[in-house]
Amino acid sequence: MSVRTHSGTGTTATGADIRLPWWVLALPVAAFTALLLLMTGPGEAHATGGDPKVGRFLEQVRQTLPL
Repeated sequence: MSVRTHSGTGTTATGADIRLPWWVLALPVAAFTALLLLMTGPGEAHATGGDPKVGRFLEQVRQTLPL
């Protein structure tokens, strides 16, 4: 009885044959979607208090980003 061994680097004649798990693409897509939803959230939301410096900083960041 012969034993099969894999030799080589796992490439085929057409290039690399790499299979990625589903979550490798799903996690970045989910993170991008969540951040996009946070950026485009409702404009009627009001702060419930807190440090006004944080609000000014976030407003400066929002004005700086080219949207």
